[in-house]
Amino acid sequence: MSTSIEKITPYDEFNFPIPEDEFPKDGMSARAAAGIVISAEWTDANPMLNMSSFVTTWAEPEAAETAKRNIFKNYIDHDMYPQVFAMETRMVKWLHQLWNGPKGVEPYGTATVGSSEACMLAGLAHKWNWRKKREGEGKDVARPNMVTGGNVQIVWKKFLRYFDVEPRIVPLSPGNYRVTAESLDKYVDEKKRTGISIPMHIDGASGGFVNPFLYPDYKWDFRLPRVQSINASGHKYGLVPPGLGWVVFRERKVFNEELVFYVNYLGGEMPTATLNFSRNAFQVAVQYYMFIRHGFEGYRRIMQHTLDNAIALRRILVESGYFNVMNEAQRIPVVAVTLASKITNFNEFDVSNKVREKGWVLAAYTMPPNAETVTSLRVVVRPHINRNVAELLAGDIVSACKYLEKNGGNAPPPTLHAHPSGTAAPTKC
Repeated sequence: MSTSIEKITPYDEFNFPIPEDEFPKDGMSARAAAGIVISAEWTDANPMLNMSSFVTTWAEPEAAETAKRNIFKNYIDHDMYPQVFAMETRMVKWLHQLWNGPKGVEPYGTATVGSSEACMLAGLAHKWNWRKKREGEGKDVARPNMVTGGNVQIVWKKFLRYFDVEPRIVPLSPGNYRVTAESLDKYVDEKKRTGISIPMHIDGASGGFVNPFLYPDYKWDFRLPRVQSINASGHKYGLVPPGLGWVVFRERKVFNEELVFYVNYLGGEMPTATLNFSRNAFQVAVQYYMFIRHGFEGYRRIMQHTLDNAIALRRILVESGYFNVMNEAQRIPVVAVTLASKITNFNEFDVSNKVREKGWVLAAYTMPPNAETVTSLRVVVRPHINRNVAELLAGDIVSACKYLEKNGGNAPPPTLHAHPSGTAAPTKC
């Protein structure tokens, strides 16, 4: 600029051009840089009103301070930050107990960047064990298969493709959005029926921090003998900011030692058995804070409040006459509805668009094969949503439907890019 530096004001710097296709040439003051970043964020959604996502969007000031203290610690550097590693190790044991792991064994698991990394690690562990066993039996080890429902998160389709596992995906059908024993017969081949113990992995990304507190007698976890691993998202109902997942194995031997590497270039020798290496440590510290802050009883009350508020929202939507509920059993605080068949002049995407005018973000998406004709409107109720806000949201949804009933809608479903197989999957966050 031609103006001397003494005369440059924040308004001048705030109007410096920001290049699109090349690295910025000159810098600016911290205040001006912050102002430009803030102004770029103005039209982003308010995370508090983002009801399409499971991810935690609120924390107490003490939790935020815990995050701030640990923001520059590298999680993987156990030699420099041994207490963060001690927290993680302790929490793995807590989760093993919470999920009813067997006594008298060595619990094993790890914190991960999210449930996606946790799922990949669990999948790799089972693939490794399958291969080692078949090698010992002199059998073919070319390609294992995995049986899963079409309702799973996209990470499992990534795992199948990235790690060359044959997909055995059980399709859904309108009115049935889960896998049942009756539908498994043609997907489980003879290699899995000859007395071999088929390992099960439980993807508890959402329910892993709900079921233990609200349904302690429900056997979904390590109480089932076939369950060898469980993952959950600390950044969902674990109440931690984005960036934390957990995977816990039934016992140490399930995770083959060949998958563990030992390095010493960050200090003393340390094991590493994650797909990721360097990452922030603050999520681990905040999870530790949350566990000791709330304890079992605190989590139980939080989840009960959240479920009750989801039920209240669901009741208003159903009683409005505009919606049919998709999940008849309201076990977790997620309300999934589809428009009643009598509604013909607007769709779920129109409803999502209309409530966006009030700031709400709701997920509208078509279901996976073979239920593509069904469109879901999903509301994820999180702990920061109290009863008043839940009822306010329900009222805004019903008001949107009344407007659309009178004026009509025309929102098309988004086009998904399909892979060569011709299949595409909706994203669950």
